[in-house]
Amino acid sequence: MAESDWDTVTVLRKKGPTAAQAKSKQESSNIKAITAAQRRGEDLETTKKWSAGQNKQHLVTKNTAKLDRETEELQHQRVSLEVGKVIQQGRQNKGFTQKDLATKINEKPQVIADYECGKAIPNNQIMGKIERAIGLKLRGKDIGVPLEAKSKKK
Repeated sequence: MAESDWDTVTVLRKKGPTAAQAKSKQESSNIKAITAAQRRGEDLETTKKWSAGQNKQHLVTKNTAKLDRETEELQHQRVSLEVGKVIQQGRQNKGFTQKDLATKINEKPQVIADYECGKAIPNNQIMGKIERAIGLKLRGKDIGVPLEAKSKKK
């Protein structure tokens, strides 16, 4: 075989400056230009950017605290403790645990616990499922009254 015509070539590359380094070089050159102009006695016009260099997107104004004091506190309506006790008694009369009742109505056990202790925000679908499962009314005037079997009218 003939000798190869390949020569070994080594290429050394110097990486360019990163964005931060380029910015700092630009800033330092700007500062040098400003100081040189000041030494020469030239008139300079400078402007200050409002909240420049800060990561503040939302500033708290003085009126915020005033508004907080003046407006009423809004909260979601919760299930009453009376309804919670009716759910608990109906569940115990049927011999269900919270987990059994939750499984029967296809909800998580925590949902039943929240309804019984009055922390839940009432949902008519869930309330209807619980009413049918325990056989007691939970909505309206007569809370705790057994549900009547309604006959379908044709």
